[in-house]
Amino acid sequence: MADDASKTSNGADPVEAEFRRLEQRVEELVRLCGQLKEENRGLRARVEALTGERAQLLQRNEMARNRVESIVSRLRVMEHG
Repeated sequence: MADDASKTSNGADPVEAEFRRLEQRVEELVRLCGQLKEENRGLRARVEALTGERAQLLQRNEMARNRVESIVSRLRVMEHG
C-alpha cells in the first residue's frame, strides 16, 4: 500500500505523467522545428529569386540610362550642327 501514496487520484504515477507531458512537448517542438525549416527554406529561395530579379532590373535600368544619354548626346550634336 506504500505505492498507493505515490499515485495520483486517477491511478497514474506523477513521474510517468510528467514524462508523457514532456514527451508530447518534445514532439510538438520537433514538428515546429520541421515547419520552421520548411519556411526558412522557402524564404531563402524567395530571397534568391528576388536578388536575381533585382540584378536584372538594375541591368535594365543601366541599359535604359545609357540609351537616354546617347539620345541626349545626339540631340545636342544635332542642335549645334
